[in-house]
Amino acid sequence: MEQSGRLASLDALRGFDMLFIMGLTPLVVSLCCLFPGGEDSWLAGTMSHVEWHGLLHHDTIFPLFLFIAGISFPFSYAKQVASGVPLRRIYLKIFKRAAVLVFLGVVYNGFFNLDFTHLRIASVLGRIGLAWMFAALLFINFKTKARALTAVAILVGYWLLLWLCPAPDAPAGSGPFSFEGNLAGYVDRLFLPGAILSGTFDPEGILSTLPAVVTAMLGMFTGEFVRIPEEKIPGGRKSLYMLLAAAALLAAGLLWSTVFPVNKKLWTSSFVCVVGAYSLGLFSLFYYMTDVRGFRKWTLFFRVVGLNSITIYLAQRIISFDGIQKFFLGGLEGICPPELSAVVSDAGYMAACWLFLYFLYRHKVFLKV
Repeated sequence: MEQSGRLASLDALRGFDMLFIMGLTPLVVSLCCLFPGGEDSWLAGTMSHVEWHGLLHHDTIFPLFLFIAGISFPFSYAKQVASGVPLRRIYLKIFKRAAVLVFLGVVYNGFFNLDFTHLRIASVLGRIGLAWMFAALLFINFKTKARALTAVAILVGYWLLLWLCPAPDAPAGSGPFSFEGNLAGYVDRLFLPGAILSGTFDPEGILSTLPAVVTAMLGMFTGEFVRIPEEKIPGGRKSLYMLLAAAALLAAGLLWSTVFPVNKKLWTSSFVCVVGAYSLGLFSLFYYMTDVRGFRKWTLFFRVVGLNSITIYLAQRIISFDGIQKFFLGGLEGICPPELSAVVSDAGYMAACWLFLYFLYRHKVFLKV
C-alpha cells in the first residue's frame, strides 16, 4: 500500500473498467472483425449487453464501478475519523456526494437541452450516488454482522417481492421476472419522475436501486477486510481469501439464478452475487499484483483513466473525441481497407480520450466528487 494509505490497485482497476466505456469495447469488436467470422465470435459477442436475462462482459462494467466505489469508503471514513472530522460533517459529505452524482447524471442525460418534459432523471451516476450513499450510512451506523444480515435480507426480500408481486397491469401470461410483468417497471411507471428510458421500464429505476445498495456494500465489506493490519492477515493471504469468497459468491449466484435469473436491468439478487464474484475476484488479482507484490509501473496506463473516471464519462458527452481522431487519422482511415479503417478509427478515439486524461494527469487536475 502507498504511504498515503491509498490502494494503488483501486485506481488501476477503476481505469481498467472505464477503458471499456472509453472506446475499448468497439476496438475489441473491430479487431475481431479482422479475422474470418470474427464478428460472430464469442469475444465480439460479449462486448454488448444482453437484452434481458443473462450476462455478457458489458453488463459487468457498471456494477464493478459501484463495487470499487464501495471499497474506497472504509479507507476515507477511517481517515476522516482519525483526523477528528465531526460525524455531522461526514454525513454532510455523504449526502453532498450523492446529490452531486444525481445531478451530474441528469446533466449527462441532457439537462442543458432544457427539454424538461422529456428529461430522464434516473441515470447510471444517480444510481451510483444513491446506492453508495445508503451503503455508506449503513457502514457508519451498524457493525459488520448486522450489515451482512441486512445485505442478505435485501437480496432475499427483493427476490420474494418480485416473485410474489407481479405488476398489476402486466399482460396475461407475463411472468413476474419478464420485461412486461416485473414489479420494478410498475413502480417506475407510478413514481419515477421524468422520462422512463424504454417508456415502461427504466434499468436505473427506483426498486432495483435496493439490490444495487448491496453491490456497494460488498465493496465496503472488501475495503473493511483489506484494512485489517498486515500483522493479523498478510496481503497474500487476503488475496487468497478474497478469491475463495468470490468463488462462494459465484456458486451462490449461479444456484440462485435457477429460480431468479441473472438480469442486469432488474439488478436481480443472482446478478448481485455473480457480478460481485467477478468484481471481488478481479480486485483480488489487482490488489495482489500492485499492493502486495508492489508491481505498479504497469498500472500507469490504467491509473490515468481511473483517477479521472467521472471526467471521461462526462467528457465523452461534451467533447467530440471522434472529431479529434478524424482530424488526425481521417486520411489514414480513407486509404485503409474497411475492416482496418474501423480499427484505426476506434484506436484513434481511445487514444484521443487517453491523451486528454494524460494531460490532466500531468497537470494534477482531477475531478473529485
